[in-house]
Amino acid sequence: MQRRQFFKGAAVAAGASTLAAPAIAQSEPTIRWRCVSSFPKNIEVLYGSAEVLAKNVAEATDGKFQIQVFAAGEVVPALQALDAASNDTVEMCHTASYYYVGKDPSFAFGCCLPFGLNTRQQNAWFYHGEGGKLLEEFYAGYNLKALAGGNTGSQMGGWFRKEVNSVEDMKGLKFRISGLGGQILAKLGVIAQQVSGGDIYPALERGTIDAAEFNGPYDDEKLGLYKIAPNYYYPGWWDGTSLQHFFINTKRWEGLPKHYQAALTAAAALANVDSVARYDVLNPQALKRVVEKGAKLRAFPQDVMQASHKAALDLYDELSGKNPAFKKFYESYRKFQTDSNLWLQASDYAYDNAVLRLSRRS
Repeated sequence: MQRRQFFKGAAVAAGASTLAAPAIAQSEPTIRWRCVSSFPKNIEVLYGSAEVLAKNVAEATDGKFQIQVFAAGEVVPALQALDAASNDTVEMCHTASYYYVGKDPSFAFGCCLPFGLNTRQQNAWFYHGEGGKLLEEFYAGYNLKALAGGNTGSQMGGWFRKEVNSVEDMKGLKFRISGLGGQILAKLGVIAQQVSGGDIYPALERGTIDAAEFNGPYDDEKLGLYKIAPNYYYPGWWDGTSLQHFFINTKRWEGLPKHYQAALTAAAALANVDSVARYDVLNPQALKRVVEKGAKLRAFPQDVMQASHKAALDLYDELSGKNPAFKKFYESYRKFQTDSNLWLQASDYAYDNAVLRLSRRS
């Protein structure tokens, strides 16, 4: 009798469980969001990071949470993506925060600071250093929640119509550049201009600009910049890394169920890792191709590097003196960089340099 009662109770419990599963699924809210990108579709790694996020969020929520991605210009212009999320025109965007240093130079820290951290260091400062907390407080003032969601790694120094042999050659140069790099180069006499990725080629073609930087070989090849400005310089000291973010309207973020927030956070982290890996596979082959197509690889002259570095430090001191938020960021950032470099010099840098030397000899 006891056994019959036990199995009868188990069957009832199993039946309740079976009936409960669809009820639970049906109680999950169906949410549809729009994510506007600052990048055109043909720059598929940068633009594709948002697609990676959307795909994984949908799969993690059984299709209940859908995010539709729009390329630059489809809903708002490329450089207005952050504003669209901030003012709740759309729920979220995918962009590079240094596009918005005109609002506040502190926006540079979420993406990159010239002569600053490399990709691993930037991720470390954001995820587990003080950077994440400082950025969260800063972005909250713009009604935004930020999730790291893509990185180009170190970039190139750009495409120039004419050779750069000294600091003198930089004077009067009309150069497409984003972030604080433009303000630094302005101290060297450069006329810095911010132009969205899709508009760089026609601007070079018309002579509106004399030179342009965008990213690394893979994306630059797609833009066809080698056809007009064949001198390809390195390093891109203003972009030792370039961390992109998913910026989510704070009210929309807070309105999500906790497990939807978790799905979104995990998908953004995956997009972040995925983009770095893809670029590390794609850039080496693209560099070979653009050289075969006529690109001339050139290193920036030492006096240009030294003058740029001095101008950068001068700018940071100036900004720290008049912008308390920038000062707070900069002190944290520099301390982290100093400590991190001590370790990297003994580990990664030493290893990389040793392998490069040995590879040249073999």
